[in-house]
Amino acid sequence: MSDTAAVISPRAIVWLSYRSSPLAISASVVVVVFLFGALLAPWLAPQDPFDPINLQLMNAFLPPAWASGGDPAFFLGTDDQGRDMLSAILYGSRISLFVGLAAVAFAAVLGVSIGLIAGYAGGWTEVILMRIADVQLTIPALLIALMVDGFARAALPPNIHDEIALYMLIFAIGIADWPQYARVVRSATLVQVQAGYVVQARLIGAPRRSIIFGHVLPNVMTSVLVLATLGLALAIIAEATLSFLGVGMPPTTPSLGTLIRIGNDFLFSGEWWITLFPSLALVLLALSVNLLGDWLRDALNPRLR
Repeated sequence: MSDTAAVISPRAIVWLSYRSSPLAISASVVVVVFLFGALLAPWLAPQDPFDPINLQLMNAFLPPAWASGGDPAFFLGTDDQGRDMLSAILYGSRISLFVGLAAVAFAAVLGVSIGLIAGYAGGWTEVILMRIADVQLTIPALLIALMVDGFARAALPPNIHDEIALYMLIFAIGIADWPQYARVVRSATLVQVQAGYVVQARLIGAPRRSIIFGHVLPNVMTSVLVLATLGLALAIIAEATLSFLGVGMPPTTPSLGTLIRIGNDFLFSGEWWITLFPSLALVLLALSVNLLGDWLRDALNPRLR
């Protein structure tokens, strides 16, 4: 039995774990549906909610198709601008997913680079870099993102800020999350540099770059992958939070958070669908990504095999 288990590759173990987890399968299906819906939004959406030509104020505040006064052409109803809510959610999910993925990629690249340098170099380099990370970890990530956006608004004209709002949002979320990656990678690097193959590579005079990127980095990527999956859900929620507070995407290019903020203004006047459906989409997307991250963490943990 032990001989059979020994020949099973880690990839096969992860696949078996995935096949035996209905929760992971369901979560991945939801994530794939959101990804395809976001990528194919121009072809799937009944309306382009960002094109003023397609908007008619006469269609504003229409309830869902199954409710009294609803229009079958607008299955989830319309908002205050006459935008089809289903189309707005598809396009909004597109922006939320892009911001989340880009912010996680930025934070991971920055954090992994700093963690590798700190763990491999050691000495004062490690002390300075890790103390910077520790100081930033004492400040809530949302507050850091708000500070970055505030500096950008003070330094840039309003029209330019709206044009680069997407990239500022990615930078604000990413710069707030890099310390987590740096600390995890630094700890893993400290373990790897003591391994026999790294010691031997140093003894034979292998270039430092070759050791870091050829030996150390591949062995710490498992932890980074799990952290990035869990961080994606947090990044999507952070984008929605910032947009809800009015410091994210402008109303002309709404994300899920912007749609929720717009709908919140009309919640108590009876137009509940404007904020309910984007909120449900956000919760479903973030929950599914988080469940995938939890499964991946357990599947890649050798103590739980």
